[in-house]
Amino acid sequence: MKITKELRGLGNGELRSRKSELYTEILKMRTQAAAGTNPAGAGKLRQAKKNIARINTLMHESELKSKSKLEVKSK
Repeated sequence: MKITKELRGLGNGELRSRKSELYTEILKMRTQAAAGTNPAGAGKLRQAKKNIARINTLMHESELKSKSKLEVKSK
C-alpha cells in the first residue's frame, strides 16, 4: 500500500525512470544468480517484478483517464 501511494504521486516521466531502474536491478539479480552467487535478498526479485506491474497499471490508468477526457471534449 505504501509503495502504491508513493508511485501515484509521481508523474509519467518519473514512473518510466523508476521502471527502468527496476529492470536494471532485476538484470543484476539474474546475473548474480546465474554466476552462482546469492543475490542480496531472495525476495527482492519478486518485489521488483511486482513494483514494475504496479507502475504499468498506474501508467495504463493515466492513459485511460486522458483518453476519456479527450472523448468528453470531442462530444
